[in-house]
Amino acid sequence: MEKKEETGKKQVLLFHCVESEELARKVAAHSGLIQLQSIKWRSFDDGFPNLFINNAQEIRGQHVAFLASFSSPSVIFEQLSVIYALPRLFVASFTLVLAYFPTGSFERMEEEGDVATAFTMARILSNIPISRGGPTSLVIYDIHALQERFYFGDHVLPLFETGIPLLKRRLCELPESEKIVVAFPDDGAWKRFHKLLDNFPAVVCTKVREGDKRIVRIKEGNPSGCHVVIVDDLVQSGGTLIECQKVLAAHGAAKVSAYVTHAVFPKRSWERFTCNNGEGSDKGFAYFWITDSCPHTVKAIGNQAPFEVLSLAGSIADALQI
Repeated sequence: MEKKEETGKKQVLLFHCVESEELARKVAAHSGLIQLQSIKWRSFDDGFPNLFINNAQEIRGQHVAFLASFSSPSVIFEQLSVIYALPRLFVASFTLVLAYFPTGSFERMEEEGDVATAFTMARILSNIPISRGGPTSLVIYDIHALQERFYFGDHVLPLFETGIPLLKRRLCELPESEKIVVAFPDDGAWKRFHKLLDNFPAVVCTKVREGDKRIVRIKEGNPSGCHVVIVDDLVQSGGTLIECQKVLAAHGAAKVSAYVTHAVFPKRSWERFTCNNGEGSDKGFAYFWITDSCPHTVKAIGNQAPFEVLSLAGSIADALQI
């Protein structure tokens, strides 16, 4: 108790899903005020979850958090079951960290019949039971569409964080950091990130249709002679990043790197960028920075060049104190 009063910070008991165990350990390593907790993730013979929260009696009156990863629909239900249970165990407060909001790119209806799954997910999370301390704090990093912050109801308090400070710190460590230019692959990325990166010169690209193809072109800015870093919130197949790299190189960029907060890479599409593959070889990308918001991707990629993981662990540890 005396330690809390001296530091003005709180002790946090951190639960996590199976996939996020390594990230949870890194978060706990950043602060002596964060203590890891465990859950028995079991299944019945029919495949449905058989879950048990260890030390349920001991967490009463404590500040509790859960580190989630909704990497596929198959793991969401079991985690939601725990997320809905924890606030009801008489905890002092409850924080949910969902670094990657996975339905974020499906946020709007373009024609009648489209299902906006981002809104559905926001409604599900908005109905997390209120703890003794009030609404759940929901920590999300670089949500895909800025308007999605208005999808959440009053029973949760969304806290929107960004991985960009990790990138800025890494760029400052590079040689010739004064020759870095930031490139945005489209207007959406520019709107989302340009204020966070306004200390760097910028190149803005745009995608135009030519027949059945979508062609990337430079809308404004000059990459000539510089180390150009393409910045976006997430990557799926990586096709846009590859087309951006080609255009930037054609306009004289000395070298091209990329940063995305969320390395989704379905169907092992990250293989397009590894050095043993011609399409995304080291001639294409000097560095490809990602965070560990998608733990399954980090596990698959390992340390294969040009990838380098910038961990969110310190930032998450700080967010748990807000």
